[in-house]
Formats: sequence, C-alpha cells, structure tokens
Amino acid sequence: MVKKFWGTLFLIVGNSGSGKDSIISGVITKYPSNRKPLYAPKRFITRRESETENNFSVTIEQFEEMDEKGKFALKWHIYDLYYGIPIFIDNWLKNGHPVIINVSRTIVKQAREIYSNMRVVFVDVPFKITSERIESRKRENPELIRKRIERARENQKFPEADFIIDNSGELDDAINQLLNYIIESVDNPEA
Repeated sequence: MVKKFWGTLFLIVGNSGSGKDSIISGVITKYPSNRKPLYAPKRFITRRESETENNFSVTIEQFEEMDEKGKFALKWHIYDLYYGIPIFIDNWLKNGHPVIINVSRTIVKQAREIYSNMRVVFVDVPFKITSERIESRKRENPELIRKRIERARENQKFPEADFIIDNSGELDDAINQLLNYIIESVDNPEA
C-alpha cells in the first residue's frame, strides 16, 4: 500500500564522499524558520559511533530486533553494514513536514513504491574529488575504502533522480541548490 502523506520525503543519494551529510546539515541550518520545520532523522547503522556522523550506532542483533518490531520506514544493507530509517518519519510526513534523509540509491525503487510524495536528489561530484574525500575520511578499513571508491567509479550518474546537485565547487553553492529545490517542491508539490 502506498503511503500518501502531505509532507514531502526527500531522499539524498550520491557516492560516498559526495558531501550528502554536509549538504543536509547546511540545508537544515538555513531552512527558513517561518516555514513548517524540515526534519532530518538520525539513521540507525551497525557501525561503531563516529565523530563525523550523527547516527545511532547499534549492533546487528539490535538492528534485527528493531526490524522485527517494525521500527524502520526504510532499510538497506551495503558495505557489510545495515542502515535503517526510523518509522516515526511517517508522523512528520502525515503532519505535512518535509523530511530529508541520506540514503543508498539501492532503496530508491522500493521507496517510490512506499511513498507517493517523494523526491530523489543526486549529489554529483567528479570521481577524482570523490576518491580523495573517501580516502581522507579514514572511517573504514582499506578494503571497505577500496569498495567505496570502486562503487563510486561505477556510479557517476543516477538517471532516476528528480534533481541533481553539483557539489564540485563551494559547499555553500550545493547547500543553496538543495535548499531552493526543497522550498520550490514544498510550495509546488504537483510540479
């Protein structure tokens, strides 16, 4: 059954190192206070806590238990990690709030079957820049870094996106591109 909520769900996709979390954080900061609040829920991830990410760190057992109890609106498995988006985003969407989430492109098709009022935004960054960013993060072991770089090489475009952000220049430019798109989409949901 497709969920038809008044609020718009914005899924932000792009290669590792494309700047998705930085762009989302910037949009949240700049989002006009006179509008219905924009929410960006924390994701549940089966990875140890990181100072560079604002997520809930859980074990695989905890993740599986949450999944069995229906605690996730969306979930996926990639790079040996499980990711989950909390089901309470549905309450925000029901109440007309826009919701923005960094997700894997692997769940876009499934998400479109679940949420009718949804937009997919692809963050486009040249491969050379992406590769440098992934290596500089030092968040994973060398094998996972290699996997992320190889996946980035193979996935430089995402034709299924509703909107594409160029994040090869100043971060503030990318933030403003997404901010303007969100405001425009919320104001003109049929466009």
